[in-house]
Amino acid sequence: MGANFAAGKKAIAICDRCGFQYKLKQLKELTVKMSRTNLFVCPECWEPDQPQNMQGMYPVVDPQALRKPRPDNNLVASRDIQWGWNPVGLNNVLGLPGIPDSLTGAGIVGNVTVEIT
Repeated sequence: MGANFAAGKKAIAICDRCGFQYKLKQLKELTVKMSRTNLFVCPECWEPDQPQNMQGMYPVVDPQALRKPRPDNNLVASRDIQWGWNPVGLNNVLGLPGIPDSLTGAGIVGNVTVEIT
């Protein structure tokens, strides 16, 4: 008794996506969400299964809270945010009280020398 199917060494098949002819052995089966679709496509149309399609299939433990956290004790200094513009510093034009202005700019101007040979 022989094999159930022919060898198909020279068999021609049609790509289920683009419709071009290829050898049957060149076609690959598409898989979507880890399930076979029974669609056979050419090497140009074939793409691996997208990991993004498998969201929610596997449990993910991603804790957000810390055990025994140590908060910052100096809240005033840690919340002291200064925005600088015009060109540096707050430039408190209105003279509002309680607004810190400790931003300073620093720069250096150097010399460029050219040696002609």
